[in-house]
Amino acid sequence: MKKYSYVGISFIILVFGILFVPRIINRIKEGTVSKNERPSANQTVKSGELGYLKIHDEPKKVPEFAFLNQDSLMITHHDYKGKVYLVDFFFTHCPTICPKMTSNLKYISEQFKDNDDFGIVSFSIDPKRDTPMQLKKYAENYGITHPNWNLLTGKRDDIYELANNGFTIPVLENADVPGGFEHSGYFALIDQDGYFRSRYDDMGNPIIVYRGTVSVPEKSVDGEEEQVTILIEDIEKLLENGKQ
Repeated sequence: MKKYSYVGISFIILVFGILFVPRIINRIKEGTVSKNERPSANQTVKSGELGYLKIHDEPKKVPEFAFLNQDSLMITHHDYKGKVYLVDFFFTHCPTICPKMTSNLKYISEQFKDNDDFGIVSFSIDPKRDTPMQLKKYAENYGITHPNWNLLTGKRDDIYELANNGFTIPVLENADVPGGFEHSGYFALIDQDGYFRSRYDDMGNPIIVYRGTVSVPEKSVDGEEEQVTILIEDIEKLLENGKQ
C-alpha cells in the first residue's frame, strides 16, 4: 500500500506541474485568474460555503459528452439536466484506488437512493477492455442499483480529452504502474444547471474536487482526511437549493 501511495503522490505532483502550473502562470500574467480561483482582499467566504468554479470570471460548465453505458444505452450530459451529480474516472481492472472510489460512490448513492434528482457518472479510462458488458459485470459486482448511476465507455481520445481538459482530473496511460493507468481518484460535483461546484476551505480557497480514495472514518497512510462526509453535505445543500 505504501508503494502505491508514493507512486500516487509523485504522479499528482508531476501532472500538476506539467498540466496546471504553466496554465496558472500564464493566466496570472494575462490577468485572467478570477476572484473565485484565488484569495482576494475583496473576497470574503466562509469555510464550508459552496461556490462556483470560474474561468475568466464565468462559472465553469460541464463539457458536452455522449457515451454508451453499462446497458449499451447512449447517455449524454442532457440526461443529467436538473440533477446534482458526481463525476469520476476509473477502470474496472484497477488494482489500487478504484475499488475504494467505487465503494465510496456506492456509500454516497445509498444516502440518496430514493432521490431521482441525484446521479453519478463514472467514465472508464480503459475503454478498450471496458465494454458495456464488462461495465455491466462491474456494476453487478458492486451492487450498483441507483438508476442515475451510469458507467460510460467510448472512444479513448474523447474520454481523455474530457478528463484532462474538460474536468481537469488528470489521467494517462503508464505501463510502469499497477494496472497500467495513472489517475488521481477525485470526484467532481456538478449542480442542476451543469455548473462545477466546490466548497471553500479554511483559507477561503475552493477545494475544486473532492478526495474519493479515503472512506469514512478512515485516513490514508499519508494522513489525508476523508472528504466523503463533506461531499454528502454539499450534495444535500444543492438538492435543497433546487427545491427553492
